[in-house]
Amino acid sequence: MTSHPDTRSARWTAAAAVVTSGILLSGCSSSDGTGSSATDGRARSGGTLTFAVGSDAGCVDPQQVGSNDSIYSVRQVVDSLTDQDPRTGKIVPWLAKSWDISSDTTTFTFHLRSGVTFSDGSRLTAQVVKDNFDAVPKLGALATLAQGYLSGVRNTKVVDPSTVRVTFKKPNAQFLQATSTHSLGIESSASVKLSPQEKCSKGVAGSGPFTLSNYVQNRSVTLSKRAKYAWGSSLWAKKGEAYLDKLVFKVVPEAGVRSGSLQSGQVDAIGSVGKADETALKSGAVNLQRRANPGVVFNLGLNNSRPLLKDAKVRQALQLAVDRQQIVDAVFPTGTEPATSVLAHTTPNYADLGPDLSFDAAKAKSLLDAAGWKTGSDGVRSKGGTKLRLTVKWFANAATNQPALELIQQQLKAVGVDVVLKQLQITQFAPTLQSGDFDAVWGNVTRADPDILRSSYSTELANFYHLPASPLDTALNQQAATAEPDRRGELVKTAQELLIRKAYIIPVVELETQLGVAKKVHNLAFDASSRVQLHDTWIG
Repeated sequence: MTSHPDTRSARWTAAAAVVTSGILLSGCSSSDGTGSSATDGRARSGGTLTFAVGSDAGCVDPQQVGSNDSIYSVRQVVDSLTDQDPRTGKIVPWLAKSWDISSDTTTFTFHLRSGVTFSDGSRLTAQVVKDNFDAVPKLGALATLAQGYLSGVRNTKVVDPSTVRVTFKKPNAQFLQATSTHSLGIESSASVKLSPQEKCSKGVAGSGPFTLSNYVQNRSVTLSKRAKYAWGSSLWAKKGEAYLDKLVFKVVPEAGVRSGSLQSGQVDAIGSVGKADETALKSGAVNLQRRANPGVVFNLGLNNSRPLLKDAKVRQALQLAVDRQQIVDAVFPTGTEPATSVLAHTTPNYADLGPDLSFDAAKAKSLLDAAGWKTGSDGVRSKGGTKLRLTVKWFANAATNQPALELIQQQLKAVGVDVVLKQLQITQFAPTLQSGDFDAVWGNVTRADPDILRSSYSTELANFYHLPASPLDTALNQQAATAEPDRRGELVKTAQELLIRKAYIIPVVELETQLGVAKKVHNLAFDASSRVQLHDTWIG
């Protein structure tokens, strides 16, 4: 199958569609849904945008970073082979001007643009793409997203200097969308040769519209405009260089401090706007922009190999005991939706399984009774001398994490489950999953393609949550091999049903990315994954 930008098969659009209904804007903003509102004034070049984020992943390599707050900055440094329209989900040209896909979706051939250079002066060639795709599977613990996108790759071959062919061992319908992500952003061959640790601490040479000027861990990331940049995504309005001269991302963990800094003009934009700060921000010279992140919702990721959690009745009781609407109302920003599936509603092939995730404390207690867990004098259930106690590990990469978990802790206590909350450093997230040293982990994974379920829950891949082999694997493998959109949708729905009805994880709430943006900032745009793209952004 030949896929050029103007004749691409509709199946890819269907497979990657990110529905427009996921773009929700507050009443104080006149934005069109992908960025802050423009005025009648002409766009101006120059200036510095200061953006306050809540956390730092401890890494500035796009291929290794999975935390939203860090992705905001590193996304600006690298370009990708393709881009994804946040309105339609359509995959469009970026570094690749066109591509061919075999009828069995095992082979993807990309035809590269000419004249593209990296910030170290080297040129984009097919060999550079091959170097990247050969190296990604060898990266360390932080690169789980990128590794998942390339799982099952047979080889990457240079056809000629401007043509590269990627072949998989099995049909792999998700790969085209994967090439639009920051995780497969293309780095210079010299950067690829650096150790994962060097890339994390020093950064990489990308071909993107900005370059890394300075990184101080847990303090700030500073980027500078790339001179003579001329190969942006086909989605961008401005051709050539970015408008802004400099981007400064400051790490400000406290939501109230971020909000106050925006109101006082110390910063121009903030991430993770807190519910308590919405009213004050709306009354000032600020636009609130929000969009639900596609992918796996915030959830309690259960270690299904733990003795307590091997019993489906216990897992199902946990799922029933969580009052998702109460958590949304008490903790999360306006517009946030309680989880109605493993996937957020902005994800392609999302299936509404809300009835399966209804709150029913009485039924939860009944299931625990049936499983032999008896309530003690302290209100905590026990069985054979063992307390029904779970330790949930979490990370401070969102201000809502702690209050949401404290409310879940109360809800589970009401049915006799003792939950211990243990906070870890953000840099410990991937090592924690790899070690398996957890009862449950709080987190989410953003991706605008349903194959995120396979990379997260297939027992044939990393299987961080230690699921048993089951028919779920069949559904996940078949959806990855199916290009026909209706059939793929059926398989993805089956996978969602199995994950929820077996209660392998406990979905809780969709991640609603909400930004506060000063009204003087224009065209600060969400991409298809609800992160930001700043090439077209200007201040005036």
